[in-house]
Amino acid sequence: MQRDYVGYGGLVPDFTWPDGQRLAINVVVNFEEGSEYSLVFGDDRQEDLAEWGLDPFPQGIRHLANESMFEYGTRVGVWRLLEMFDSLRVPVTFGACAVALERNPAATKAIVAAGHEICSHGYRWEEHFRMTREEERERIQLAIRTFTDLVGERPLGWYCRTSPSVNTRELLVEEGGFVYDSDAYNDDLPYFVTVNGRRHLVVPYTGDVNDTHYWHSPGYETGFFDYLKDTFDYLYAESHKVTKMMSIGLHLRIIGRPGRAKALKDFLAYASSQPGVWFTRRIDIANHFIRQFPG
Repeated sequence: MQRDYVGYGGLVPDFTWPDGQRLAINVVVNFEEGSEYSLVFGDDRQEDLAEWGLDPFPQGIRHLANESMFEYGTRVGVWRLLEMFDSLRVPVTFGACAVALERNPAATKAIVAAGHEICSHGYRWEEHFRMTREEERERIQLAIRTFTDLVGERPLGWYCRTSPSVNTRELLVEEGGFVYDSDAYNDDLPYFVTVNGRRHLVVPYTGDVNDTHYWHSPGYETGFFDYLKDTFDYLYAESHKVTKMMSIGLHLRIIGRPGRAKALKDFLAYASSQPGVWFTRRIDIANHFIRQFPG
């Protein structure tokens, strides 16, 4: 994976989103609960990031409080968010781990029925940069097979936990069938890269417009609604000259809590009231961009 400090530079692509809209907004809801590291699942480690930040436990002792915080995401959070998206008519992308979907078939069925995209967040919520090339290839293939069995079709998008390995993008292209990956944080628009002689689309993700700041430092200087609104307002003003994209990163166990869900709901209502805004799924952004630049 080559470094690129230039990107589009001053030559930003001249295009619009469907119907002449200038700002696309994609909400990504990470569905990881049930695929995290856990002693219960036979792992030699367990997740130690919780509501109170990093909270390491002695080796071999279950962190029952943290386990229950993860469970909240799929017991309560997913249903609260699905109702919110339905009431506001906002289509979103669920970045889901295959094992997490497997452990909650009712939620999986509801997401598919609502017409939301399910993007692959890996087989489990695990770090691909720790794997050998062949181990990673096997995990990608296992994720595809599991998604296909659970959802009825293979995933078209990909996003790793934390960071990809130096092999991830090559393996995705070699496997075939992926329209895009989101393993980058370096732009406000999709862009193409060349991987082993093939053109591949990257739809960048976000680490700043992301509810993980509730769980670790640095947090937001203002509230989450204010940060969402400030980001939107700035991009919206820029979009009158240059087409833009806004990504929002969420997690069931974090944003699914009622006080935080209120901030999200208020923002979605605010942004939806502005003209020229396209709330959409990540796969729709990718497909539209590819159609605009087919060569």
